Amino acid sequence: MPQNTYEFYTTLPPFWDGMKKELALAKKTIDLEQYNFGVDKISTEFLDLLRQKNKEGVKIRMHLDTVGSGQMYLSNIPETLRKEGIEIKFFNPISAWRIHNFTSWVFRNHQKVLVIDKLVGFTGGSGIGDHMINWRDTNAKVSGPIVDELLSSFEEMWKIGGEVTLSSRIKLFRKGFKRNLFITNAPYFRKRFLYYTFIDKLRLAKKSILLTTPYFIPDRRLTRVLKLAVKRGVEVKVIVPAVEDVPFVHPASYSMYTSLLKRGVRIFRYQGLFHHGKTGIVDDEWATMGSFNLDNLSFLYNFEVNIVSIEKEFVKNVLDQFTEDMSHCREVLLEEWEKRPFIQKFKEFWIGLIRGFL
Repeated sequence: MPQNTYEFYTTLPPFWDGMKKELALAKKTIDLEQYNFGVDKISTEFLDLLRQKNKEGVKIRMHLDTVGSGQMYLSNIPETLRKEGIEIKFFNPISAWRIHNFTSWVFRNHQKVLVIDKLVGFTGGSGIGDHMINWRDTNAKVSGPIVDELLSSFEEMWKIGGEVTLSSRIKLFRKGFKRNLFITNAPYFRKRFLYYTFIDKLRLAKKSILLTTPYFIPDRRLTRVLKLAVKRGVEVKVIVPAVEDVPFVHPASYSMYTSLLKRGVRIFRYQGLFHHGKTGIVDDEWATMGSFNLDNLSFLYNFEVNIVSIEKEFVKNVLDQFTEDMSHCREVLLEEWEKRPFIQKFKEFWIGLIRGFL
């Protein structure tokens, strides 16, 4: 049986170069799904390549999120691409006449998938835009049977991409928890597959839980699971960025630290670059990576997707990344944390009141 192979990227320029190299080799199809596709230098490089492949007869589909790719959505570029024959959809459009509709502002497509000729795939946490160029992130090029699962996920989202009402999207969104490795999370009843897979695995941890996330705002269930893991002797370590990219979001995360630190959860702040990676390792035997943040937006409101695997090569790569990241971290110690300035505690308190929406 063919084996899956993985090539990991921890910085953006090599990841983008790897994508562009495979795009240049495309012969038949290119299916691109992105939350954040900019209107800038790096996105123009991708668009120029896609337009060239379109001229060569390659069938191209682009599925972008309306909010994450807002600049692209509001530009004249999509219409130009359509006239040239490239198919492009924007997920869950926001319009003035829908401003009263809560679902037009949330329920974003946060997934990142690229499949080329149904043979090679890319996925992870990164979008395509100049502002990300210096980020530390986790992405992967994949080949083997898992590529079919990436394509299946793309097709699922492409099918509902043109639907503008919540009810129509739910009707089209099939149950489909049939994939072995590429697991989705949808904001619909009984379709938070990734969330519950993640929670169930953490509950079974015997030795260690190692997490990396740019936005650490655990809900009650995840908070309880982590605390209970420590209580039964499991080592729990969480890497978060020291550098902030969304200022009002990070205080919501900080408001959780004291409670977790008191129960023995160890938190480490990655120094230097903004760390946007989203990974998890349990007992050095199970690992996951992808678009899934440890916050309520990912748990409840966004469409997300991660690779989840016990394959030794995959787990080793994710674990090696975590070990390397730890060498760039400073631990948050309870005694020092409790001495942080009053104004910071004040911000954390008030922003913490809306933590459930972040």
